Amino acid sequence: MTAQPPSTAFLIQSRAAIVGVARDNTGEVVERAGVHVKDGVIVAVEPFDELKARHPDLPVEGDGSAIVLPGLINGHHHSGLTPLQLGVPLEPLEFWLPQFRGMRYVGHRLDTLYSAIEMLEAGTTTVQHIHPGLSGHTDDWTVLSDAVIGAYREIGMRSSFSFMIRDRNQLVHEDDGPFLDRLPEIDADYWRPRLASSMAPIADYMAWFERRKAHWQGIDADKVSWQLAPANLHWCTDGCLTAIFDTAERTGSKVHMHLVETHLQAEFAQKHYGKSAVRHLSDLGCLGPNLTLGHGIWMDDDDLDLIGSCGCSVCHNASSGLRLASGVAPVNDMIRRKIPVALGIDQSGINDDRDMLQEMRLVWSLHREPGLWTPRPSAAHVLRMATEHAAATTGYEGRIGRLDPGKAADVVLLDWKDIARPFIDERIPLLDAVLLRSRQMPAKTVFVGGEKVVDAGRVISIDREQVLEEISDILGAALTPAETEARDRTEALMGHIRNWYAEVYSASGRQP
Repeated sequence: MTAQPPSTAFLIQSRAAIVGVARDNTGEVVERAGVHVKDGVIVAVEPFDELKARHPDLPVEGDGSAIVLPGLINGHHHSGLTPLQLGVPLEPLEFWLPQFRGMRYVGHRLDTLYSAIEMLEAGTTTVQHIHPGLSGHTDDWTVLSDAVIGAYREIGMRSSFSFMIRDRNQLVHEDDGPFLDRLPEIDADYWRPRLASSMAPIADYMAWFERRKAHWQGIDADKVSWQLAPANLHWCTDGCLTAIFDTAERTGSKVHMHLVETHLQAEFAQKHYGKSAVRHLSDLGCLGPNLTLGHGIWMDDDDLDLIGSCGCSVCHNASSGLRLASGVAPVNDMIRRKIPVALGIDQSGINDDRDMLQEMRLVWSLHREPGLWTPRPSAAHVLRMATEHAAATTGYEGRIGRLDPGKAADVVLLDWKDIARPFIDERIPLLDAVLLRSRQMPAKTVFVGGEKVVDAGRVISIDREQVLEEISDILGAALTPAETEARDRTEALMGHIRNWYAEVYSASGRQP
């Protein structure tokens, strides 16, 4: 059975509550609002004085100086410690990802808790966790997923778990076998078993997914969701994709798929299929309302028309596109077509952390196209990306994303004094002020399902300092022989990868 929290009721007192986004793309604001929470659910959002008069005995959170808004949602996330922290410099994606194979790892729980601390303290209450992949035996997969989900539950976050599925081209845009055959024997012998251990028959992945999804639905359907995540078109054969989407339809699951993140990925589709990646997915019957496409940077007008007609969502990861020189997604064209756009921080934001309001600020600024009357996103557009639209892509549609009666009490309190100091003119819309002037890691108090998980700007469900010290101790220790070998072999591998891309893609002469 799903765990039920104890019966609790309280009021939240605020300077103002941003309930959500209205149909005219303005913020819905209730001044001097109170939020009535009972058993983890919002009962009412009304003037605080009226709520207090009706419920004089209920405890009160907040002193009336905070701005209250829905918990933010990171619609696209992978792991905890950032690659930059672990020694991988920022490069184009095709050169960046393979270097992960030489990174150190602190274990599933600590790694997950690290980014969860940053997310919660920045006001993010829900995350789409897309694990980089599964290796070894199915028992190992279970240990991994249980540890990751367990860490989110331990700290108090709501999560949607998925794992990237590949059945080809793990190193470059070519089958692993021929690529490895051309490497020096010492390199090929090192990488063959490691690549093999991270590939399993698609039927095994699907059967395991169904078992674990059912398992977690029975344990905690309120705060744990499961999705399928085909890694990308160049990593998945048509048979792999068909099996994944068939499973999704049969189990009522959502799918989150990276697509055309880089111009080389778009070129791969044209070279191998003679059409765009979006058109190929359409011809396979994969497009539909249950699908979220991550990134979507290199979509053209025809692709966007297809996406707009099928009900797909897109998860925009602005910082990632800039940091890795992948490009800028055509978000304004998506909005014009009424494509639901969610927001994700991906591996990390522009500050190498997980500050969702910072990401929202970046998105708002990045898509302000020149022109006196050019359509551009409003602050409310961006808030909807990080709340309602992301709620739908993470499997919590209708349950979170707004401060409405009946929805889960995922609530963030921001200190208005921090935002307004020394002064904000009253003519500035509240949502604009919050978006454009919030400080780094701004959340003072955070509730998830009515449970307080951040107080005075710090997570309280775990010992955050102990987690950080454990991570520091592990990574501060000398490299093990296996870690040293992984670094050396990865460095050697990168030379072969760079040469491969120089030979295969330079001949096309295409420039992004």
